[in-house]
Amino acid sequence: MKTNLQIVADHYAASARQDIAGMMADVSPDVAWTEMAGFPCAGTWIGPDQVVAQVFTVLGSAWEGYRFELEKLIDGGEQVVGVGTYSGTYRKTGKPMQARATHVWRLASGKIVGFEQFTDTLLVAQAMQD
Repeated sequence: MKTNLQIVADHYAASARQDIAGMMADVSPDVAWTEMAGFPCAGTWIGPDQVVAQVFTVLGSAWEGYRFELEKLIDGGEQVVGVGTYSGTYRKTGKPMQARATHVWRLASGKIVGFEQFTDTLLVAQAMQD
């Protein structure tokens, strides 16, 4: 059985390959996925289908080259923290964005049951403004 740290590392590796199925492989059917208020996909999404539709599909269509560059993972047992940087270019404005971000993952029984994002939403919003 994979460790919680490995489950989160595998999610980030799948994200880097743009492999949505791989990203969702260890996500619980009732995951609570929270994108920060002020972020383009703000809200709490329940279940992998909502996460894909309301987060990954939206970001992929609105941003060119959108990505999260993982810098480090912090193993807290049932909670894992990912620290890194978002980047991409907003398609409507052509403006690039780069913002530091932290993700807090909660895991139980070998599944991701919670995700919460923390980032500088002003930097993201500035790229989205004409």
